Amino acid sequence: MTPYALVDSWTMTRRELAHWARRPVQVLVALVFPVMMLLMFGHLFGGRGVEGGYIPYLVPGMLALTMAFGLEGTMIAVTRDLDKGVIDRFRSMPMASGAVLVGRATADMLQSALNLAVMLGVGYALGWRAHGGAGALLAAVGLLLLLRFAMLWIGIHLAMIAGKPEMVQAVQILVWPVGFLSNAFATPETMPGWLGAAVEWNPLSATATAVRDLSGDQGATSASWAAEHAVLLAVAWPLALTAAFFPLAVRRFSRLDR
Repeated sequence: MTPYALVDSWTMTRRELAHWARRPVQVLVALVFPVMMLLMFGHLFGGRGVEGGYIPYLVPGMLALTMAFGLEGTMIAVTRDLDKGVIDRFRSMPMASGAVLVGRATADMLQSALNLAVMLGVGYALGWRAHGGAGALLAAVGLLLLLRFAMLWIGIHLAMIAGKPEMVQAVQILVWPVGFLSNAFATPETMPGWLGAAVEWNPLSATATAVRDLSGDQGATSASWAAEHAVLLAVAWPLALTAAFFPLAVRRFSRLDR
């Protein structure tokens, strides 16, 4: 990337960050909602039958789920700019063609890192601990942000297909079942065989299991290949999704004016 493209990308990132100051409630909701989910599932449902306690099992699952649910925020931001013609105006300016996407991606990842920091703090307050040490914790954070990066490009691509903020609701109908069809809240061993197998191969399950492994949690006892190679899958799944959706998003962006 040329110096001019870097400058243009940073300008677009600053634009996205400036929206935080103009919409503090939206930022606050993005921070509070996953915390409410964690508290609700942790204290109201209790997670019976999970070895080692439910909170150590639940927190990594909620961290992975938070990275996936951020897809909706990405879509809303992109469709809002599309609907108002903002992206078309940017594309008509003398600036690097990919700066808009890079700025959106950078701001999104900063928001995700902030959400992750808040969730980790709440998890520690509830009793979750990263027993694997600082290195393992950093590796877990890296895997979570890698998942978010993949979900980001899925969100950008789907947003450019949707075109309007109202269409995001249709995607929400798909995101929630995929999110809950994971091991975020319950172990696959408690599910019917076919369902448990599908859950273990969910990209969110791979990341959640990898975070549990890195934090020294013993709540997940499955002996399946997917569970035993969770860290490998937590890297492979996001890379595969990024490899598929990044070029699709770039291609769709380049064809917006056609």
